[in-house]
Amino acid sequence: MKYITAFASGFMGLFQTGAKTFIGWMSSIVPVVLLLLVLMNTIIAYLGEERMNKLARASSRNVLTRYMILPFLSAFMLGNPMSFTMGRFLPEFYKPSYYAAQAQFCHTSNGVFPHINPGELFIWLGIAQGVEKLGLNTMDLAMRYLLVGLVMNFIGGWVTDYTTAYVCRTSGVKLSKDVNVVTNA
Repeated sequence: MKYITAFASGFMGLFQTGAKTFIGWMSSIVPVVLLLLVLMNTIIAYLGEERMNKLARASSRNVLTRYMILPFLSAFMLGNPMSFTMGRFLPEFYKPSYYAAQAQFCHTSNGVFPHINPGELFIWLGIAQGVEKLGLNTMDLAMRYLLVGLVMNFIGGWVTDYTTAYVCRTSGVKLSKDVNVVTNA
């Protein structure tokens, strides 16, 4: 009976610890995420959807803007998974590369901008908790992760351009490099 009681006590302790963590988040990270979402929606409402669309179209013309600036802005403004929708403004040839860069960026920016990928926030918080126990600043780590991620996401997108070109060449598929956005008016 002693083992059953110890197991039940430990099992309930797991949920009690989870509840304490959840309440801690409600007074720390959840308000930050909520306010970042409000800011994001305010900026989009202020700029207007058409200006956001023009920005995405203009970003598709240059490799730096296509795999560094556009993924950053769309992740910050739209969050995961909506940030992937900005890829609709890119030519077909660049969509795989944009997806590669965007998918990585949604992970590498979570420490600085937790509203981008709240579904994976628990991963960052676990890492941050270990860093805090070492007496180190979590924002230093978050900024390094963001900056290294930004560069690596760009490289990933660019390498995917070459991979896409190779696959197209070897399979005989021709993907357009012209922007062709169809809007429902």
